[in-house]
Amino acid sequence: MTDGAVVSLWRYPVKSMMGEELNASDLTDRGLLGDRSLALVDTETGKVVSAKNPRKWATMFDFRAVFTTPPVLGSPLPPVRVTLPDGVSVTSDDARFADLLTSALGRPVTLASAAPPEPSLEEYWPDIAELDHQETVTDEAMPAGTFFDLATIHVLTTATISRLRELYPQGRFEARRFRPNIVVRPENGDAEFVESSWVGRELRIGDDVVLEITDHCPRCVMTTLPQGDLPKDSGILRTAARHNEVHVGVYAEVRRGGRARRGDTVTLG
Repeated sequence: MTDGAVVSLWRYPVKSMMGEELNASDLTDRGLLGDRSLALVDTETGKVVSAKNPRKWATMFDFRAVFTTPPVLGSPLPPVRVTLPDGVSVTSDDARFADLLTSALGRPVTLASAAPPEPSLEEYWPDIAELDHQETVTDEAMPAGTFFDLATIHVLTTATISRLRELYPQGRFEARRFRPNIVVRPENGDAEFVESSWVGRELRIGDDVVLEITDHCPRCVMTTLPQGDLPKDSGILRTAARHNEVHVGVYAEVRRGGRARRGDTVTLG
């Protein structure tokens, strides 16, 4: 018996930039092939550039990153094409890349393809009572040697999006606000925050892929930021905080790699 189906797959080649929606992707122990394979680094602090601190990096969601050609398992990753807010595009192997990004962001940055042993980023906490901190910026450690926040895969269900819309109907709740890798439509569409019950279980996708759901996904200020036609809205995060302990979606690790496709069946183990 299936428990749902994959409705979309997303990859973000450069951390904290807009990414690309996919019909299929290989999954390895580092998540979707090519996901968060690159990041900008703040030249002055050595910290990974993240939209989690919009006070410093307010325009990161105005940049879009896509691979110039689809990555192939077992081969070096192709260059990434980044489109800047003014419409100019530049590839990651272009000697002008760092200068163009520095100019566009207003702060000196470099491009990194390998994370330091102890990467970290800055996170701004808005004034929402249910959060651990308010109106401050903290330093947050990242998994060693990666550009991920806490885990390599983020899974979100359409049921959770639907429930959040019911709780805050004036908010624009769309999957892209939450930057998932895999969006699942559960068989039971009425189940509210259904993936909250998946923690500690295995999720099989299609015939090959097996994920272990490792934890709830706590959300941050990034979910409130404007993104394309989505407006800035602190009510997005406030709703998650008041009704689901600030959680939207779950984190997962790949226990068996393979190819995942839009439309694949999803089965809980």
